[in-house]
Amino acid sequence: MPELKEKLKDLLVTTARQNASDLHLAVGRRPTLRIDGVLVSLEKEPMITPESVEEMISAILTPGQKESFLKNRQLDFAYSFEDKARFRVNVYFQRGYMAASLRLIPARIRTIEELGLLPILHDFTKLSQGFILVVGPAGHGKSTTLAALLDEVNHNRTDHIVTIEDPIEYLFTQDRCIVSQREVGTDTPTFHAGLRTILRQDPDVIMIGEMRDAISISTSMTAAETGHIVFSTLHTNSASQTVDRIIDSFPAEQQGQVISQLASTLVAIVSQRLLPRLSGGRIPALEIMIVNPAIRNLIRERKVYQIDLVIETSLQEGMTTMNRSLANLVKNKEVSLENAELYSSNPAELRILLERI
Repeated sequence: MPELKEKLKDLLVTTARQNASDLHLAVGRRPTLRIDGVLVSLEKEPMITPESVEEMISAILTPGQKESFLKNRQLDFAYSFEDKARFRVNVYFQRGYMAASLRLIPARIRTIEELGLLPILHDFTKLSQGFILVVGPAGHGKSTTLAALLDEVNHNRTDHIVTIEDPIEYLFTQDRCIVSQREVGTDTPTFHAGLRTILRQDPDVIMIGEMRDAISISTSMTAAETGHIVFSTLHTNSASQTVDRIIDSFPAEQQGQVISQLASTLVAIVSQRLLPRLSGGRIPALEIMIVNPAIRNLIRERKVYQIDLVIETSLQEGMTTMNRSLANLVKNKEVSLENAELYSSNPAELRILLERI
């Protein structure tokens, strides 16, 4: 039905105009936006029916994508809407009905300053070797931070940047760098196939959209060991949890080697949360761990639980804990204490910090 295709276009325009991060389409509900982290139902829109959601989803799928979707019951892809906006789309089935979540990808890649990130992140874009991770829950700006780091490299170095993404999110305009963006399913048959050949493409800077398993982690560390700077993301909550997750991704008999590799290649972990800003919008809170000799030793000795203490006592090196970042946001009247406590793993410590600063 042509009118449903037009309705989807209207919804995509509304998503962009409302500065929403996501559009959700699910049977039995009205189309719903996520604005500043909160779900907002579009009350003027009709309820979504099985027929209407199928028609809208079909309107943005190629025949090949539709075949894959019906076979696997889920599909990730990127969709460009009339050169006005770009969306990362996940279509799936729930209770036998089609559904879709569309994440709006801003057309312009914002800078570290524009995103409200800490200046220490500029230092990470100047490195020529090592392993840098941006971690946090889904929807908290990991891809956006990664894009800002890579685009700074693009504007300031003469390197070859190679990315493997599923799907490609931000589109880079090549400046001083050659930027080769490879999409799983389009430019490489599988994630692992792309990883296997990445070092043959003469990269200087590698970005792996998401480390999914032991193979992608192992490839990332090997690339970092052999003279490349590697950026990637993980769905973890803190620097110490990230180190544990990486080690635990491998069988026990391989963990000794992995610990040694990780200790020698890891440069930094940035853990990120987006909090509702008192003045509207969202603002990042960051935990930053920079791997110094003390942290390297803790990783080697598997004393990961002591990493938080090293971060807290290494502020002069550019590190910061999540609680300190949250405390600064509360002190500067950027976020409420209630929201800061929601995002803190130790609210009691947060309150003590607020009394001191």
